[in-house]
Amino acid sequence: MKSSQWHGYGYLALAMMMVGSTVIASRLIATGLPPFTATAARFAMALPIFLLLMKLTATPWPRPRRHDAWVLICQAGAGSVAYTVLLISGMAHTSAANAGVISGTLPAVTGLVAMVLLREKPGRSTWLAVALSSLGVMLLLVPAQQGSAQAGSLYGDGLILAAMVAEALFILLNQRLQQPIPPLALSTLMSALGLLLTAIPALAERPWTLAPIPQAWWAVLYYAVVPTVMGFCLWYAGSARIRGCAAAPFTAVAPLTTVLLAALWLDEPILLWQWLGMGCVLMAILTGPLLAWYRRSGEPVQARYE
Repeated sequence: MKSSQWHGYGYLALAMMMVGSTVIASRLIATGLPPFTATAARFAMALPIFLLLMKLTATPWPRPRRHDAWVLICQAGAGSVAYTVLLISGMAHTSAANAGVISGTLPAVTGLVAMVLLREKPGRSTWLAVALSSLGVMLLLVPAQQGSAQAGSLYGDGLILAAMVAEALFILLNQRLQQPIPPLALSTLMSALGLLLTAIPALAERPWTLAPIPQAWWAVLYYAVVPTVMGFCLWYAGSARIRGCAAAPFTAVAPLTTVLLAALWLDEPILLWQWLGMGCVLMAILTGPLLAWYRRSGEPVQARYE
């Protein structure tokens, strides 16, 4: 195996670890900042860095047509604003471990949303992933039924799941662009539009009246610089060094990182049912890549990797 491939795997793993850490950052943010204020601050911090990167790499500013402009606004509303707001709001009502398990359902949720809204016909791997992810989320209800103090609320878990739906819409809307936009330019646009869409709701929250909580602001800064900017750079640096299908399994690193950081950073005890739920979600994430590899090996597998 070439050294560039190993570097690619390392970049992808680090990028997904950063993505997994956003749940922990959101928990810290939720302790001291309202969601729209925190979201606006995230994009206000990330946008200048993206603009600098565009200048350093001589990336041209995109000029989308009317159709693509509306798609980009919808993307920003779903993936940039709704996802972040729902994640921060949900973290005020549930455990980080629960959020980690639910965040791992994103690939299955994306397939389900594509089936419902876009009338796409799912393959067997998609149905299996949806079933495993659903089982993983249902297992999170067991601690609540047992009256565990570490259980998340149904309301909080629902907000996290809604955040995954918003992120799935972001992913699917990208397929509706008539003209492709370079990844760096797209990330810059999402930050700019996200800031515009959250500015007025953030002012309505009157953040200047809040008592300053340093850990919440440090968490926003971390969210803006590390997962948002550095995570983007690492993911695309890794993706450029390996085949696209090989990148898919690395998405499993994100929810696993969240669960581990919940125990190490937030001192949350990880319950048996949460580990079982995580196992189901990890199997759901790996279902497609494993079946694709099995099919390429020459065995008679009929399932199509979605």
